[in-house]
Amino acid sequence: MVGLATAWHLQELGTEVTVFDRADVGSGSSWGNAGWLTPGLATPLPEPSVLTYGVRAVLNPRSPVYVPPRLDPRLWRFLVGFARRSTMRQWQKSMEALIAINDLALDAFDELADRGVTAPTSPASSFVAAYRSASDREPLLQELQHIKSSGQRLEYDLLDGAQARAQEPLLSDEVTAAIQLHGQRFLDPGAYVQSLGDAVRNRGARFELQRIVERVDANSAGVSIDGESYDAAVVAAGAWAGPLLRRFGVRRLVQSGRGYSFSVSCRSTPRGPIYLPSQRVACTPIADRLRVAGMMEFSPPDAKLDPRRIAAIVDAARPFLDGADVDDRIDEWVGPRPCTVDGLPLIGATASPHVFVAGGHGMWGITLGPISGRLLAKQIITGSHGPELEAFSPLR
Repeated sequence: MVGLATAWHLQELGTEVTVFDRADVGSGSSWGNAGWLTPGLATPLPEPSVLTYGVRAVLNPRSPVYVPPRLDPRLWRFLVGFARRSTMRQWQKSMEALIAINDLALDAFDELADRGVTAPTSPASSFVAAYRSASDREPLLQELQHIKSSGQRLEYDLLDGAQARAQEPLLSDEVTAAIQLHGQRFLDPGAYVQSLGDAVRNRGARFELQRIVERVDANSAGVSIDGESYDAAVVAAGAWAGPLLRRFGVRRLVQSGRGYSFSVSCRSTPRGPIYLPSQRVACTPIADRLRVAGMMEFSPPDAKLDPRRIAAIVDAARPFLDGADVDDRIDEWVGPRPCTVDGLPLIGATASPHVFVAGGHGMWGITLGPISGRLLAKQIITGSHGPELEAFSPLR
Protein backbone atom coordinates (compact mmCIF):
# COMPACT_ATOMS: atom_id res chain seq x y z
CA MET A 1 0.00 0.00 0.00
CA VAL A 2 2.62 2.55 1.05
CA GLY A 3 4.96 2.00 -1.89
CA LEU A 4 2.22 1.96 -4.53
CA ALA A 5 0.56 5.06 -3.07
CA THR A 6 3.89 6.87 -3.29
CA ALA A 7 4.32 5.68 -6.89
CA TRP A 8 0.80 6.88 -7.80
CA HIS A 9 1.41 10.35 -6.35
CA LEU A 10 4.80 10.63 -8.07
CA GLN A 11 3.04 9.88 -11.35
CA GLU A 12 0.45 12.51 -10.46
CA LEU A 13 3.33 14.99 -10.33
CA GLY A 14 4.67 13.92 -13.73
CA THR A 15 7.31 11.37 -12.75
CA GLU A 16 8.13 8.09 -14.51
CA VAL A 17 8.17 5.22 -12.04
CA THR A 18 9.60 1.70 -11.80
CA VAL A 19 8.21 -0.52 -9.03
CA PHE A 20 10.28 -3.36 -7.57
CA ASP A 21 8.59 -6.01 -5.42
CA ARG A 22 10.16 -9.04 -3.78
CA ALA A 23 6.92 -10.95 -4.46
CA ASP A 24 3.75 -9.72 -6.18
CA VAL A 25 1.57 -6.62 -6.07
CA GLY A 26 -0.44 -6.53 -2.86
CA SER A 27 1.44 -9.31 -1.08
CA GLY A 28 3.03 -9.15 2.38
CA SER A 29 1.27 -7.11 5.07
CA SER A 30 -0.84 -5.38 2.43
CA TRP A 31 -2.77 -8.60 1.77
CA GLY A 32 -3.91 -10.35 4.95
CA ASN A 33 -4.43 -7.49 7.39
CA ALA A 34 -7.79 -6.51 8.89
CA GLY A 35 -8.48 -3.84 6.27
CA TRP A 36 -9.52 -1.15 8.75
CA LEU A 37 -9.45 2.51 7.71
CA THR A 38 -9.52 3.87 11.23
CA PRO A 39 -7.66 7.18 11.62
CA GLY A 40 -9.52 7.56 14.91
CA LEU A 41 -7.60 4.56 16.26
CA ALA A 42 -4.25 5.14 14.55
CA THR A 43 -2.19 5.58 17.70
CA PRO A 44 1.45 4.87 18.61
CA LEU A 45 2.08 1.18 19.28
CA PRO A 46 4.28 1.84 22.36
CA GLU A 47 1.78 2.81 25.07
CA PRO A 48 1.56 2.32 28.83
CA SER A 49 -0.58 -0.83 28.80
CA VAL A 50 2.20 -2.67 26.96
CA LEU A 51 4.17 -2.67 30.20
CA THR A 52 1.47 -4.77 31.88
CA TYR A 53 2.68 -7.79 29.89
CA GLY A 54 5.11 -9.75 32.00
CA VAL A 55 8.06 -11.73 30.67
CA ARG A 56 6.16 -14.99 31.21
CA ALA A 57 3.24 -13.69 29.12
CA VAL A 58 5.24 -12.52 26.10
CA LEU A 59 7.11 -15.85 25.97
CA ASN A 60 3.81 -17.76 25.78
CA PRO A 61 2.98 -18.70 22.14
CA ARG A 62 -0.71 -18.15 22.87
CA SER A 63 -0.21 -14.60 24.11
CA PRO A 64 -1.49 -11.74 21.88
CA VAL A 65 2.03 -10.29 22.11
CA TYR A 66 4.67 -12.97 21.60
CA VAL A 67 8.46 -12.85 21.62
CA PRO A 68 9.91 -16.23 20.62
CA PRO A 69 12.84 -16.99 22.93
CA ARG A 70 16.00 -16.65 20.86
CA LEU A 71 19.34 -14.91 21.02
CA ASP A 72 18.88 -11.88 18.81
CA PRO A 73 20.64 -8.75 20.13
CA ARG A 74 18.93 -6.56 17.53
CA LEU A 75 15.47 -7.72 18.61
CA TRP A 76 16.17 -7.25 22.29
CA ARG A 77 17.61 -3.78 21.65
CA PHE A 78 14.36 -2.95 19.86
CA LEU A 79 12.21 -4.34 22.68
CA VAL A 80 14.12 -2.46 25.39
CA GLY A 81 13.78 0.78 23.44
CA PHE A 82 10.11 0.03 22.80
CA ALA A 83 9.46 -0.52 26.51
CA ARG A 84 11.28 2.71 27.44
CA ARG A 85 8.93 4.62 25.14
CA SER A 86 5.76 2.99 26.48
CA THR A 87 4.98 5.93 28.75
CA MET A 88 2.06 8.35 28.70
CA ARG A 89 4.37 11.31 28.10
CA GLN A 90 5.94 9.68 25.04
CA TRP A 91 2.55 8.45 23.81
CA GLN A 92 1.11 11.97 23.93
CA LYS A 93 4.09 13.38 22.03
CA SER A 94 3.83 10.71 19.33
CA MET A 95 0.05 11.06 19.18
CA GLU A 96 0.36 14.76 18.39
CA ALA A 97 2.55 13.87 15.43
CA LEU A 98 0.11 11.27 14.11
CA ILE A 99 -2.93 13.51 14.33
CA ALA A 100 -1.48 15.73 11.60
CA ILE A 101 -1.77 12.89 9.06
CA ASN A 102 -4.67 11.00 10.64
CA ASP A 103 -6.94 13.96 9.87
CA LEU A 104 -5.98 13.74 6.17
CA ALA A 105 -6.13 9.95 5.82
CA LEU A 106 -9.66 9.40 4.52
CA ASP A 107 -9.45 12.39 2.19
CA ALA A 108 -6.44 10.70 0.57
CA PHE A 109 -8.58 7.62 -0.21
CA ASP A 110 -11.27 9.85 -1.72
CA GLU A 111 -8.64 11.44 -3.97
CA LEU A 112 -7.58 8.02 -5.28
CA ALA A 113 -11.21 7.07 -5.91
CA ASP A 114 -11.83 10.30 -7.81
CA ARG A 115 -8.80 9.66 -10.03
CA GLY A 116 -9.23 6.08 -11.12
CA VAL A 117 -8.63 3.60 -8.28
CA THR A 118 -11.78 1.52 -8.68
CA ALA A 119 -11.75 -0.73 -5.59
CA PRO A 120 -14.17 0.67 -3.02
CA THR A 121 -13.83 1.69 0.59
CA SER A 122 -16.91 0.99 2.73
CA PRO A 123 -18.30 3.21 5.48
CA ALA A 124 -18.41 1.29 8.75
CA SER A 125 -22.10 1.82 9.51
CA SER A 126 -21.44 -0.40 12.50
CA PHE A 127 -18.04 -0.64 14.19
CA VAL A 128 -18.41 -2.39 17.53
CA ALA A 129 -15.76 -3.11 20.17
CA ALA A 130 -17.24 -5.89 22.33
CA TYR A 131 -16.55 -6.97 25.92
CA ARG A 132 -17.64 -9.48 28.51
CA SER A 133 -18.15 -6.73 31.12
CA ALA A 134 -18.26 -2.98 31.53
CA SER A 135 -15.11 -3.13 33.64
CA ASP A 136 -13.27 -4.82 30.76
CA ARG A 137 -14.28 -1.85 28.60
CA GLU A 138 -12.56 0.73 30.79
CA PRO A 139 -9.01 0.50 29.30
CA LEU A 140 -10.19 1.26 25.74
CA LEU A 141 -12.59 3.89 27.02
CA GLN A 142 -9.72 5.64 28.76
CA GLU A 143 -7.60 5.36 25.62
CA LEU A 144 -10.37 6.88 23.52
CA GLN A 145 -10.64 9.74 25.97
CA HIS A 146 -6.87 10.30 25.72
CA ILE A 147 -7.14 10.22 21.92
CA LYS A 148 -9.87 12.86 21.96
CA SER A 149 -8.02 15.03 24.46
CA SER A 150 -4.99 14.94 22.17
CA GLY A 151 -7.09 16.62 19.49
CA GLN A 152 -8.02 13.60 17.36
CA ARG A 153 -11.56 13.67 15.97
CA LEU A 154 -13.37 10.61 17.28
CA GLU A 155 -17.01 9.92 18.15
CA TYR A 156 -18.38 6.87 19.94
CA ASP A 157 -21.31 5.57 21.97
CA LEU A 158 -21.50 3.12 24.87
CA LEU A 159 -23.73 0.08 24.37
CA ASP A 160 -24.96 -2.75 26.56
CA GLY A 161 -25.02 -6.34 25.30
CA ALA A 162 -28.50 -6.19 23.81
CA GLN A 163 -27.74 -2.96 21.98
CA ALA A 164 -24.48 -4.42 20.67
CA ARG A 165 -26.32 -7.49 19.30
CA ALA A 166 -28.94 -5.21 17.74
CA GLN A 167 -26.08 -3.59 15.82
CA GLU A 168 -24.29 -6.88 15.08
CA PRO A 169 -26.34 -10.08 15.53
CA LEU A 170 -23.17 -12.10 15.06
CA LEU A 171 -22.17 -11.23 18.64
CA SER A 172 -22.90 -13.85 21.29
CA ASP A 173 -24.52 -13.55 24.71
CA GLU A 174 -21.00 -13.38 26.19
CA VAL A 175 -21.01 -9.72 25.21
CA THR A 176 -22.54 -7.51 27.90
CA ALA A 177 -20.83 -4.19 27.11
CA ALA A 178 -19.53 -2.51 23.95
CA ILE A 179 -18.32 0.70 22.34
CA GLN A 180 -19.62 1.75 18.94
CA LEU A 181 -17.21 3.92 16.92
CA HIS A 182 -18.40 6.35 14.26
CA GLY A 183 -16.81 7.83 11.15
CA GLN A 184 -14.51 4.94 10.25
CA ARG A 185 -14.29 2.78 7.11
CA PHE A 186 -12.97 -0.60 5.96
CA LEU A 187 -11.91 -2.32 2.74
CA ASP A 188 -10.71 -5.59 1.24
CA PRO A 189 -6.97 -4.86 1.44
CA GLY A 190 -5.85 -7.39 -1.15
CA ALA A 191 -8.37 -6.21 -3.73
CA TYR A 192 -7.73 -2.55 -2.97
CA VAL A 193 -3.95 -2.72 -3.28
CA GLN A 194 -4.31 -4.75 -6.49
CA SER A 195 -6.56 -1.99 -7.86
CA LEU A 196 -4.03 0.65 -6.83
CA GLY A 197 -1.28 -1.36 -8.54
CA ASP A 198 -3.39 -1.59 -11.70
CA ALA A 199 -3.85 2.19 -11.68
CA VAL A 200 -0.08 2.72 -11.36
CA ARG A 201 0.59 0.22 -14.17
CA ASN A 202 -2.07 1.76 -16.44
CA ARG A 203 -0.32 5.11 -16.06
CA GLY A 204 2.80 3.61 -17.59
CA ALA A 205 4.85 2.32 -14.65
CA ARG A 206 7.24 -0.57 -15.20
CA PHE A 207 6.91 -3.40 -12.66
CA GLU A 208 9.77 -5.69 -11.66
CA LEU A 209 8.02 -8.45 -9.68
CA GLN A 210 9.62 -11.41 -7.89
CA ARG A 211 12.66 -9.14 -7.67
CA ILE A 212 14.57 -8.77 -4.39
CA VAL A 213 16.61 -5.56 -4.40
CA GLU A 214 20.01 -6.38 -2.94
CA ARG A 215 21.67 -2.96 -2.93
CA VAL A 216 20.94 0.73 -3.32
CA ASP A 217 23.87 3.06 -4.09
CA ALA A 218 23.80 6.84 -4.39
CA ASN A 219 26.03 9.43 -6.02
CA SER A 220 25.80 13.12 -6.87
CA ALA A 221 23.66 12.41 -9.95
CA GLY A 222 21.18 9.87 -8.61
CA VAL A 223 21.00 6.26 -7.48
CA SER A 224 21.82 2.77 -8.65
CA ILE A 225 19.44 -0.12 -7.93
CA ASP A 226 21.45 -3.33 -8.30
CA GLY A 227 23.41 -1.57 -11.04
CA GLU A 228 20.46 0.15 -12.79
CA SER A 229 20.52 3.97 -12.79
CA TYR A 230 17.64 6.19 -11.64
CA ASP A 231 17.21 9.77 -10.47
CA ALA A 232 15.95 8.77 -7.03
CA ALA A 233 14.80 5.78 -5.00
CA VAL A 234 12.01 5.31 -2.47
CA VAL A 235 12.64 2.43 -0.09
CA ALA A 236 9.18 1.16 0.88
CA ALA A 237 10.31 -2.36 1.71
CA GLY A 238 8.41 -2.77 4.97
CA ALA A 239 10.03 -5.15 7.45
CA TRP A 240 12.91 -5.75 5.01
CA ALA A 241 13.92 -2.07 4.74
CA GLY A 242 16.64 -1.90 7.41
CA PRO A 243 19.64 -3.37 5.54
CA LEU A 244 18.99 -1.15 2.51
CA LEU A 245 18.88 2.02 4.62
CA ARG A 246 21.76 1.82 7.10
CA ARG A 247 24.32 3.22 4.67
CA PHE A 248 22.14 6.32 4.26
CA GLY A 249 22.16 7.36 7.91
CA VAL A 250 18.89 5.68 8.93
CA ARG A 251 19.55 4.15 12.33
CA ARG A 252 15.95 3.53 13.36
CA LEU A 253 15.30 -0.19 13.63
CA VAL A 254 12.42 -1.54 11.56
CA GLN A 255 11.32 -4.69 13.37
CA SER A 256 9.01 -7.37 12.02
CA GLY A 257 5.86 -7.55 14.18
CA ARG A 258 3.93 -10.33 12.50
CA GLY A 259 0.16 -10.52 12.38
CA TYR A 260 -1.96 -13.58 11.62
CA SER A 261 -5.34 -13.89 9.93
CA PHE A 262 -7.82 -16.30 8.34
CA SER A 263 -11.37 -16.06 7.03
CA VAL A 264 -14.46 -17.96 8.18
CA SER A 265 -18.01 -18.51 7.01
CA CYS A 266 -20.76 -16.81 8.98
CA ARG A 267 -24.52 -16.96 9.25
CA SER A 268 -24.90 -13.31 8.33
CA THR A 269 -22.26 -10.84 7.21
CA PRO A 270 -21.65 -8.01 9.70
CA ARG A 271 -22.29 -4.43 8.60
CA GLY A 272 -18.83 -3.41 9.70
CA PRO A 273 -15.79 -4.43 11.73
CA ILE A 274 -16.04 -6.18 15.08
CA TYR A 275 -13.22 -5.57 17.55
CA LEU A 276 -12.45 -7.75 20.58
CA PRO A 277 -9.96 -5.49 22.38
CA SER A 278 -9.34 -7.68 25.43
CA GLN A 279 -8.47 -10.57 23.14
CA ARG A 280 -6.59 -8.33 20.63
CA VAL A 281 -8.70 -9.76 17.78
CA ALA A 282 -10.00 -7.76 14.79
CA CYS A 283 -12.83 -9.04 12.55
CA THR A 284 -13.80 -7.55 9.18
CA PRO A 285 -16.44 -8.52 6.61
CA ILE A 286 -14.71 -9.23 3.29
CA ALA A 287 -16.96 -10.45 0.48
CA ASP A 288 -19.25 -13.10 2.02
CA ARG A 289 -16.84 -14.17 4.77
CA LEU A 290 -15.39 -12.74 7.97
CA ARG A 291 -11.66 -12.11 8.21
CA VAL A 292 -10.35 -12.72 11.73
CA ALA A 293 -6.96 -11.22 12.54
CA GLY A 294 -4.69 -10.68 15.50
CA MET A 295 -1.37 -11.19 17.24
CA MET A 296 1.88 -9.28 17.42
CA GLU A 297 4.70 -11.78 16.99
CA PHE A 298 8.26 -10.45 16.99
CA SER A 299 9.73 -13.05 14.64
CA PRO A 300 11.82 -12.77 11.45
CA PRO A 301 9.68 -11.62 8.51
CA ASP A 302 10.26 -14.81 6.50
CA ALA A 303 9.61 -17.29 9.36
CA LYS A 304 6.98 -19.94 8.72
CA LEU A 305 3.41 -19.60 9.92
CA ASP A 306 3.06 -20.92 13.48
CA PRO A 307 -0.23 -22.88 13.78
CA ARG A 308 -0.26 -22.26 17.54
CA ARG A 309 -0.92 -18.60 16.80
CA ILE A 310 -3.92 -19.41 14.59
CA ALA A 311 -5.27 -21.70 17.33
CA ALA A 312 -4.88 -18.93 19.91
CA ILE A 313 -6.90 -16.49 17.79
CA VAL A 314 -9.61 -19.14 17.24
CA ASP A 315 -9.91 -19.84 20.96
CA ALA A 316 -10.00 -16.12 21.79
CA ALA A 317 -12.68 -15.26 19.22
CA ARG A 318 -14.95 -18.32 19.46
CA PRO A 319 -16.92 -17.35 22.62
CA PHE A 320 -17.88 -13.94 21.22
CA LEU A 321 -19.07 -14.88 17.73
CA ASP A 322 -22.46 -16.57 17.49
CA GLY A 323 -22.93 -17.69 13.91
CA ALA A 324 -19.35 -17.52 12.71
CA ASP A 325 -17.87 -20.96 12.08
CA VAL A 326 -14.28 -20.46 13.24
CA ASP A 327 -13.53 -24.09 12.34
CA ASP A 328 -14.38 -23.41 8.67
CA ARG A 329 -11.14 -21.54 7.97
CA ILE A 330 -9.47 -20.61 4.70
CA ASP A 331 -6.60 -18.27 3.80
CA GLU A 332 -4.59 -18.88 6.97
CA TRP A 333 -1.89 -16.22 6.69
CA VAL A 334 0.97 -14.48 8.45
CA GLY A 335 2.58 -11.21 7.41
CA PRO A 336 5.26 -8.91 8.89
CA ARG A 337 4.17 -5.47 10.02
CA PRO A 338 7.11 -3.01 9.93
CA CYS A 339 7.34 -1.60 13.47
CA THR A 340 9.55 1.20 14.75
CA VAL A 341 10.78 1.64 18.29
CA ASP A 342 8.82 4.87 18.83
CA GLY A 343 5.70 3.77 16.93
CA LEU A 344 6.04 6.49 14.29
CA PRO A 345 6.58 5.81 10.58
CA LEU A 346 9.68 6.73 8.62
CA ILE A 347 8.67 9.15 5.86
CA GLY A 348 11.17 11.46 4.17
CA ALA A 349 14.72 11.95 2.98
CA THR A 350 17.82 10.12 4.15
CA ALA A 351 21.40 11.40 4.32
CA SER A 352 21.41 11.13 0.52
CA PRO A 353 19.23 13.68 -1.33
CA HIS A 354 18.35 10.92 -3.80
CA VAL A 355 17.19 8.21 -1.34
CA PHE A 356 13.88 8.43 0.49
CA VAL A 357 11.96 6.20 2.89
CA ALA A 358 8.27 5.35 3.17
CA GLY A 359 7.58 2.72 5.81
CA GLY A 360 7.57 1.68 9.43
CA HIS A 361 3.83 2.28 9.84
CA GLY A 362 3.33 -0.73 12.12
CA MET A 363 -0.38 -1.57 12.20
CA TRP A 364 -1.44 1.52 10.24
CA GLY A 365 0.10 1.07 6.78
CA ILE A 366 -3.30 0.58 5.13
CA THR A 367 -4.92 3.55 6.86
CA LEU A 368 -1.98 5.94 6.42
CA GLY A 369 -0.46 4.62 3.17
CA PRO A 370 -2.20 6.99 0.71
CA ILE A 371 -1.60 10.17 2.73
CA SER A 372 2.02 9.13 3.36
CA GLY A 373 2.50 8.67 -0.38
CA ARG A 374 0.97 12.05 -1.15
CA LEU A 375 3.15 13.94 1.32
CA LEU A 376 6.36 12.12 0.40
CA ALA A 377 5.87 12.54 -3.36
CA LYS A 378 5.47 16.28 -2.84
CA GLN A 379 8.70 16.37 -0.83
CA ILE A 380 10.61 14.41 -3.48
CA ILE A 381 9.49 16.68 -6.33
CA THR A 382 9.61 20.06 -4.57
CA GLY A 383 12.53 19.43 -2.22
CA SER A 384 10.63 20.64 0.83
CA HIS A 385 8.16 19.07 3.20
CA GLY A 386 5.28 20.39 5.19
CA PRO A 387 5.04 20.31 8.99
CA GLU A 388 3.09 17.03 8.83
CA LEU A 389 6.29 15.05 8.10
CA GLU A 390 8.60 16.75 10.61
CA ALA A 391 8.24 14.09 13.31
CA PHE A 392 8.62 11.22 10.83
CA SER A 393 12.10 12.05 9.56
CA PRO A 394 14.06 8.82 8.93
CA LEU A 395 17.09 10.57 10.42
CA ARG A 396 15.48 11.38 13.79
